Amino acid sequence: MVMWVFGYGSLIWKAGFHYDDRLVGFIKGYRRVFYQGSTDHRGTVDYPGRTVTLEPAEGEICGMPIACGKEANSMQWGVAYKISQKEDEEIALTYLEVREKQYDKKAYLDFFTELTDSTPAISGVMVQIIQAEGPSGPNRDYLFQLEKALLQLGCEDKHVIDLANEVRRNVPGRELTTA
Repeated sequence: MVMWVFGYGSLIWKAGFHYDDRLVGFIKGYRRVFYQGSTDHRGTVDYPGRTVTLEPAEGEICGMPIACGKEANSMQWGVAYKISQKEDEEIALTYLEVREKQYDKKAYLDFFTELTDSTPAISGVMVQIIQAEGPSGPNRDYLFQLEKALLQLGCEDKHVIDLANEVRRNVPGRELTTA
């Protein structure tokens, strides 16, 4: 499996866990704000510090460089860390649960590396499909079966094919696990 973690605050300079790759980029629909009180890392109960959090914000882009021009005036960079090994993923999740204990929300988001890209470098849907498995089997099997069935019908659905190829690139050697 593969897991991606988006760093938008101190994770940018201090990951604290092993990762295989690090991409610089941004997410859409959120903005970075100093709204999180910190009494355990950057302050005390008597003098709480402030750290950043993300809040939904229509039309905002979290992670764009200030130098990009006036359309990006209030935006900063973020990074995405790729964790491929199961043991590294478990260690990272345990570490992040302690470090980010005041946060209780996890989300699957698209991550972009270029201003002009309409397709994300890391798709939240792709990550969710790779990680999800239910009573009927791995979610990726559903995607691969759909791709195969559509191709047999003579239908080349670009979205399905692109997503299946993206999943294959991020889970090497993984095809259908069931018939």
